[in-house]
Amino acid sequence: MRDFELPGRSLAIGREAMAATSHPAATLVAIDILRAGGNAVDAAVGACAVQCVVEAGSTGIGGDCFALISKGGSTDIRGYNGSGRTPAAATLDWYRAAGITTIERRSPHAVTVPGAVDAWTRLVKDHGRMPLAEILQPAVKLARDGYAITPRVAYDLGNQRDLLRQDANAAATFLVNGEAPAAGTVQHQPQLAATLEAIGREGRDAFYRGEIAAETVDYLRAAGGLHTLEDFATAEGEYVTPISTQFRGRTVYEIPPNGQGIVALMIMKILERFTPKPDPLTVENLHIEVEATRLAYAARDQFVADMALSPVPVDYLLSDALADELAARIDPARATAPLPALTGGAEHRDTVYISVVDKDRNAVSFINSIFHPYGSGLLTPKSGVLLHNRGQSFVLEQGHPNAVGPRKRPMHTIIPAMLAQDGRVCLSFGVMGGHYQAMGHAHFLSKLFDHGLDLQSAIDLPRLFPLPGTATVELEGRLLASCGSALESRGFKVQPAKTPIGGAQAIWIDWENGTLLGGSDPRKDGCALGI
Repeated sequence: MRDFELPGRSLAIGREAMAATSHPAATLVAIDILRAGGNAVDAAVGACAVQCVVEAGSTGIGGDCFALISKGGSTDIRGYNGSGRTPAAATLDWYRAAGITTIERRSPHAVTVPGAVDAWTRLVKDHGRMPLAEILQPAVKLARDGYAITPRVAYDLGNQRDLLRQDANAAATFLVNGEAPAAGTVQHQPQLAATLEAIGREGRDAFYRGEIAAETVDYLRAAGGLHTLEDFATAEGEYVTPISTQFRGRTVYEIPPNGQGIVALMIMKILERFTPKPDPLTVENLHIEVEATRLAYAARDQFVADMALSPVPVDYLLSDALADELAARIDPARATAPLPALTGGAEHRDTVYISVVDKDRNAVSFINSIFHPYGSGLLTPKSGVLLHNRGQSFVLEQGHPNAVGPRKRPMHTIIPAMLAQDGRVCLSFGVMGGHYQAMGHAHFLSKLFDHGLDLQSAIDLPRLFPLPGTATVELEGRLLASCGSALESRGFKVQPAKTPIGGAQAIWIDWENGTLLGGSDPRKDGCALGI
């Protein structure tokens, strides 16, 4: 239970339905859609569209999307992989001939064909109840009529001011006279409003064919990109069967690779081989979590890739034998030697995660991202689409499973999740924060089931994250003060987190009482609301 001597949010409680997002406007729109007769899929897409406007630093239609859907709480869960692919011409040989040894953030080569719009339109068509135009209308209105910047958005704008200054379109949209606006400032995105309206009217073809696609291709090719109209016209995601493992007597579901959900499951399997101390924030518990994370991420950087084009040994990575082997490598008193990181990515990134459960107990775990805050910083001038930089997750190394290649999806950090017990889904959850997400899933569930915390209390706890391939651990302030020295004495290099580590949303279905319990991360601006 929560220690009420500490400040923190209360759990959100509802009976009919619930939504949890990282922006209050998005949560309110999700609730409005549910009250208007929409289901959880409609509400998740509507909320995400709003966040693509009001929280553009974290997500956008120029990014990617993953989702898990449970109908009526069934464990027959459907996954959707809406991650985009590289252009057909993006061969490793081409990069080498061009003298490109690393994919820079603002490079057009960091932009794969965005998969979010495909995912939204497909999910609404297959599982929703409301017309897409109606679902997107609140986002259209906010983009056209204006919205007030919230504190976390203002913070992110301040951090990314220099990036946004480098693109005239982005600067004109998000900055005021070249400076980051303060919280409370009203912004407008009329070009994006028109684009969203076109998508609502014409569906996916409005984005992947016609004027918007042509403008995006021309814009990227002018910067040196390899994108073609054919790359956009043939873009599509796919339904996937979730992967799963047991954790503390429950079943956890994740999207299979090219996402890093498999890494979250690996961490949980390692943690199961240890008995935690009662206090969730003891250095002994944190040490084991850090070491389990370092080992699992080393495996990620060696194996996780687009399974359609590279073999990924899923059964091996989720085997008890490997979990036993990795757990045996952990010295509870000392940090292991630094482990190699092959992706080169270590910082936390931004994303939005949305959880919705409707009156029929349809549950949606939904995540949408442009990777870095404000993605590549490249924004198309007429359609107002801010493009992601997910291509930076590729490796420019011959023979590596995650090496860049034609029409290939990169290793992906964004991962929605669900949990079931007694044969029914009881938890829809996700943790934002780019590379942190896999550790965040394991950390969150450990706090629920190893230490008996409620959703909100588990979300509120301070966090730490070992930078992949190093012995460096970033800690939020409270943990740095309480455990920093102890971790250093064990051989870790400790440093303060540059920004709040991640964010989280979660909804618990209490089948016995017929209620819903929700939590939302105070590191963001959002909230969970039930009706």
